[in-house]
Amino acid sequence: MVMTIRTGKPAKQLLHALAVLLLMMPLAVHAAAWPESPRLDAKAWAMIDARSGQIIASHNADEQLPPASLTKMMTLYLAFEALKQGRLSLDTPVSVSQKAWKIGGSTMFLDPRMHPTVGQLIHGIATYSGNDACIALAEHMEGSESTFAERMNAKARELGMLHSHFVNATGFPTEGHYSSAGDMAILGAALWRDFPERYKLFDERDFTYDGRTQPNRNRLLWTMSEADGIKTGHTQEAGYCLVGSAEKANTRFVAAVFGTKSDRARAQETRTLLRFGFNHFVTKRPAEREIRRQVEVFEGTEDHVWLRPASDVWVTVPKGSESSLSFRLRYDSPLKAPIRKGKKLGTIDAVIGDKNGKNDVIISFPMVADSAIEQASWISRQWDGLRLWLRHMSSNAIEDVTGEQTTAPETK
Repeated sequence: MVMTIRTGKPAKQLLHALAVLLLMMPLAVHAAAWPESPRLDAKAWAMIDARSGQIIASHNADEQLPPASLTKMMTLYLAFEALKQGRLSLDTPVSVSQKAWKIGGSTMFLDPRMHPTVGQLIHGIATYSGNDACIALAEHMEGSESTFAERMNAKARELGMLHSHFVNATGFPTEGHYSSAGDMAILGAALWRDFPERYKLFDERDFTYDGRTQPNRNRLLWTMSEADGIKTGHTQEAGYCLVGSAEKANTRFVAAVFGTKSDRARAQETRTLLRFGFNHFVTKRPAEREIRRQVEVFEGTEDHVWLRPASDVWVTVPKGSESSLSFRLRYDSPLKAPIRKGKKLGTIDAVIGDKNGKNDVIISFPMVADSAIEQASWISRQWDGLRLWLRHMSSNAIEDVTGEQTTAPETK
């Protein structure tokens, strides 16, 4: 039996009033507009929130450019990873090859008679950008710098660095060696996220090896109280580059600036970008209860399943728009059992509204099943199939009469 729902004039007036009310609700939100990014005297730049992963400001962020010594961030990432996995030890002495000895540029002044430890090489790379230390470490870990570069490229792909290709461990100018401001910001955030216990190396202002003390070239460490890293770079082709990081309260930004005109300029431009972030944005961590959703399940031993975020949720929003932040679930309905625990079933969109009533999705998160639901008996599955058919036919009847399609709400 098909039920036909007819709508008279009062019902139509009620539907119209509800529609007007729904349209008016966003107008009550007075969220700040997304702040306009500052203009820097640089070839390219990108800044991301290290917790949320959101891009806060960018210009030519995907342009493939020579990264100079910013490359060494990837060299250190692989070293930190090997230490974490137990494949490398800080106390292990390392041989210095002729290639490492003769590389030139920024060095630890190593020579083949020396046997620095892995820990000393890491300090030398992080603090004063030793090219010789990079080559010695790469050869120790993989046998050759070229093989180490293959590992670098594999890790870049894994981290989502889509505009990078590494040929060496140092960033020494060579054909086919490039990266981008966006990729280096991603890498800087990954170093902080994946190796928090090692990240403090980037805050060292100097390091002493073999009686020589050399300073860290990152001027941000002296000129911005919130700064705690991360790496400088310079060649004639690349210009002066810097990936800088800073944290204030729960907000941590990583800014990558490529192609400035001087050592002083790269620090100044990066500081401008970081200050812009702190002045205009705030990072929020919503409670899980704000994000969890219960949705209907068919053909299962349970009628509903809770969905939760797959990982911790952080959201970066313009200051003043915090009250307009909301979360909306998207999923393919109807959901049918069996459902395994942890299976991705939908997506939560973080949405902010502006004073003109426009809602913008600023970031999305995968939602997974909080529990497993087994498939129901044959009879129960047939009954649910009938329920779905009746629901579908009822929706079609309403659409035929009113000209409007109605669907059950997806969130609760």
